[in-house]
Amino acid sequence: MFGKVWSDNGNASGASLVSPRPEVTTRSCAAKTPKFVRALCGPKVAGPTRHAHAVAGNFTFGDIYCGPNDACDSDTERAPHADIRGSAWWTSMILAAFGPLDWGVLALYWAAMIYMGVIAARKDCNTEEYFLGERSLPTWAVAISLVATSLSAATFIGAPEEAYRRDLSYLILNLGGFMAVFIVALVFVPKLYRAGTITIYGYLERRLGPEARIAASCMFLFGRLLASGARLFMAAIPLCLLLFGTRNAADHRGLLILAICLIGLTGTFYTMMGGIRTIVWIDVVQFALVVGTVVLSIGMLLHRIPLDVPQILGVLSQDGTGPSGSKLHLVDFSWDLSKPYTFWSATLGAVFLSTAAFGVDQDLAQRFLVAKSPARGGLSLIYSQLIGLGVVSLFLAVGLLLWVYYQWLPGHPAVGAAPAVIPATPKEAYPVFLLNELPPVFGGLAIAGFFAIAQGSMDSAINALASSLVADLYYPLRQYLGKPIDRKVSVRTPKLAVVAMGMVMCLFAVVCAFAYNPKVETLLQFALGVMSFTYTGMLGVFLTVLLTRRGNATSMLLALACGVVTVTMLQDRILGWWTQGLLGRPLRLAMVWWMPIGTTISFLVCTVGAGKRPAPSAHAVPVMVDQAPGRSPDPAGAKEPRQ
Repeated sequence: MFGKVWSDNGNASGASLVSPRPEVTTRSCAAKTPKFVRALCGPKVAGPTRHAHAVAGNFTFGDIYCGPNDACDSDTERAPHADIRGSAWWTSMILAAFGPLDWGVLALYWAAMIYMGVIAARKDCNTEEYFLGERSLPTWAVAISLVATSLSAATFIGAPEEAYRRDLSYLILNLGGFMAVFIVALVFVPKLYRAGTITIYGYLERRLGPEARIAASCMFLFGRLLASGARLFMAAIPLCLLLFGTRNAADHRGLLILAICLIGLTGTFYTMMGGIRTIVWIDVVQFALVVGTVVLSIGMLLHRIPLDVPQILGVLSQDGTGPSGSKLHLVDFSWDLSKPYTFWSATLGAVFLSTAAFGVDQDLAQRFLVAKSPARGGLSLIYSQLIGLGVVSLFLAVGLLLWVYYQWLPGHPAVGAAPAVIPATPKEAYPVFLLNELPPVFGGLAIAGFFAIAQGSMDSAINALASSLVADLYYPLRQYLGKPIDRKVSVRTPKLAVVAMGMVMCLFAVVCAFAYNPKVETLLQFALGVMSFTYTGMLGVFLTVLLTRRGNATSMLLALACGVVTVTMLQDRILGWWTQGLLGRPLRLAMVWWMPIGTTISFLVCTVGAGKRPAPSAHAVPVMVDQAPGRSPDPAGAKEPRQ
């Protein structure tokens, strides 16, 4: 017990603060009451006030709808409520809560990002400089850029959601992340950095042939587009709440698509203008804004909750507040393979997932390629994990405080007044708080922080996709056709590739919006599960070429296919179907276990092929080993000859 806590009668004591949910009753409305008015006759809490009234602008927030778990009388239908939430007057209430000063701050953020891209575009550069930044970026900036890239709307909304819905068990996955970055720094970075290629997939061509490079690049393009499309989709959900007042974006797909385009097109523009060097420095600025947002949120929550820190910890430590005990529960030693966040899933499953993310995904791997040396690239990975642990911990702290504010406080009126607006679902908790509880200007800064984390992952993904498209597919194709790579054309080609990838990513985000099922998966589980389809086979292939002398182009292609098939067979519905037939009962496997199973199978399949050095391509340029640091020896990654 952390000091004294508030009991139900408002006195300081050591009594339990956990009480059952307030009893829900309903207001009665006349049968002839218009639906518009009857919608206001929503749930009314007996005893503690569940929905306190607060004024935002000229509008009053109150009991305006029956939630999914609330009891509504026969005269209060659920269908009109969705119409009210999407109507013009509801949108006006949302816009009234987000005032002109907040919009001004947000506009300044957008203008600053575009301005930085325009300034960077004034410098003339070729393909290597555009994608690698001349390998001259400082270690600390690369580390922060790695964190900004690995974070996303899945973290900004999903991490508080996990703490709000469950406990701190998600944090244990970072243990696997620490183990993974050391593996990548020692095994992956030295060889991939010294290969001198624009992307890490150029290394596969030397070991397995050009087919391997093309196949790996295509797998990356497909997987990263799908995963980043999911991230873009998740970023659009709270934007819909901000701009259109849609409490359930899945019911307003047209508005969701509009929000996707708003984020995607702006991010694509400044990414196209500047290249990787601009992205890294923009990431630094965006990271500072994100950290400022989460620290501001914690400060405001501590101010709003009428308890001191020891008392808040006392509330969270009470048994029964979380699914496995208290909300502060961290380590679960259960061997239940259906649980996603256990000690064993972190030390075994999450290691594979993090190794793939940092080692075989060009989105993150491009960061250690732009460092000044392999050693500095490895250090940037380790530093990023330390920084990332702190940031994720802050977001989880926000989720715990939101739970106290929105779930516990309304049931204890003697402690303090209930919040003005209660979020309908856990994933809405943080956006609702940012929208309704922060004072002017601070609310704008917080929403700008959300856009920063959403675009920080998106711009990096677009640049990585464009670099792979150009260096691994387009340039080899031109060489195969006997066409020269003109330097002036090469300057335009990366930017055109960025635009193309940005457009396709938006399309994938729209697909994710239609495929997402909020009743089954949380945001974090959805995003992480998407990545496993391509990660499994690619990690098996890279482990083969880095650790053994085995493998060839044929076995590599089979390994990639086996990775996709394995993850498909481990999906909940498919796994339940075939295990029901084999074992007589359906089984479920948490997604963190898909990676070790799929990677092991892919590795074994890839090693079946006899290893031999492929014959040099007729269109390849001999590799030069005596080069100045930071210069690329690879024909697809080298600077174009001066005219």
